[in-house]
Amino acid sequence: MSSEGEGEGARDGVRYRREEVARAAGVKVRNLRYYQERGLLPAPRREGRIAWYSEDHLVRLRLIDDLLGRGYTVNGIAELLAAWEQGGGIAGLLGLEREMTRDWVHEEPVTMSLAELRELFGPAAGPEHTRRAAELEYVRIGGDSVTFPSRRLLEATVTLVRQGVPLTEILDAGEFVQSQAAALADRFVGLFRRHVIGSAGLGRLSAAQLEHITGAVAALRPVAGDVVAAEFSRAMARRVDEEAAALLRSGRAGRADLTDRSDVAGRADPTDRADVADRTGGPESGRTGQ
Repeated sequence: MSSEGEGEGARDGVRYRREEVARAAGVKVRNLRYYQERGLLPAPRREGRIAWYSEDHLVRLRLIDDLLGRGYTVNGIAELLAAWEQGGGIAGLLGLEREMTRDWVHEEPVTMSLAELRELFGPAAGPEHTRRAAELEYVRIGGDSVTFPSRRLLEATVTLVRQGVPLTEILDAGEFVQSQAAALADRFVGLFRRHVIGSAGLGRLSAAQLEHITGAVAALRPVAGDVVAAEFSRAMARRVDEEAAALLRSGRAGRADLTDRSDVAGRADPTDRADVADRTGGPESGRTGQ
């Protein structure tokens, strides 16, 4: 990355204002100037009074934040970045980070007013449901509007509600799925860290090793989703088969019970029929009276 911040991201035309790049990286705006003063972050490209940050700035900010979270000091990060840059490994590291973080989420957000939200869900949704959905990050509330980050999850929720599933139970299920998905993500990331990156970590990898890992990320990215989708489909098939078999057994048991009752009624004791005839004035009663 050049001192003007005209890295690959800038050439691609991706650029951010100061507040935008800070928000995307999850850091405070004032940290940008501090990182620049300490030599961690190249200066942005300026057009008049506007400072433009590139995709490479965003990648490096995320890297800095990650290293700080791992216990590195600012001075240690500066030395690490300098060593990578001198060895030519910084480009590979940035490329790896970009490859690792891109293309995981393909979602179309949906924004609507609160009135449209009430119309969509009807009386099934109350303010408590909206608050909980926001806590689970299924919605973002801003003034009089609501944004669903995922159209797919919105459509799935609407379908379940229209089939009679209470919204509270849908949110319960969503929270459970989130926890299970997080556990799966941790498992796959752990496998990748141990067996692809290795115990040395990224700091001691050569440019060639970084390039190999970048290719591995691209090859393995779809694997996690494919495995989860395949296993969920298999589990659903087994569970639905079990449920269908249980319903069939229940139906056969019910029909057998009705048949047994009918047979018992048809095999009533003859003395009972005679007694009924006596009480109703049937033929037996007439003969007795003669």
